[in-house]
Amino acid sequence: MMPSKGFTLIELLIVVSIILIIAAIAVPGLVGAKIHADEASAVASIRAIQNAELTYQSTYPDHGYANVLSNLGGADPCTRSPETACLLDQSLAGGTKSGYNFVAIGGNPANSANTTYIVGAAPVAYDHTGIHLFCSTEKHVIRQDENAAGSTTPPDAQQCAGFKAMQ
Repeated sequence: MMPSKGFTLIELLIVVSIILIIAAIAVPGLVGAKIHADEASAVASIRAIQNAELTYQSTYPDHGYANVLSNLGGADPCTRSPETACLLDQSLAGGTKSGYNFVAIGGNPANSANTTYIVGAAPVAYDHTGIHLFCSTEKHVIRQDENAAGSTTPPDAQQCAGFKAMQ
């Protein structure tokens, strides 16, 4: 009798089963790592928006803080003005970056200049791109919420006031 060449069906099934078991163990960890990376990017983006708001306020004192997030960006080639300050990249100024939605709104105008602002961030898809909600105001303290309700809407100033300050 001649020796067989190749693998038997049972050997192939065992190898495929082992690969599927390893994949089942690894995939949830990868999803968790992606969520943590997206949340870290969201916090960094809020810091970038805070810096852009400070620069906007000092560059355009007659306007105070920017009316909306898009005022902090501008398409390339960008011409600096109160409507397109060219301080943020267009993706962040457009309101979405790394699995998070962002909103920044100026408020409490005095002499036509915004004296406050709120910036909020929420995951695009809860439990897939992020879990936590993040926000900050003109006080430059980044706050977070556990987001037990699974919201995908960035928080407003009233909600932000109730969030826990990040350390």
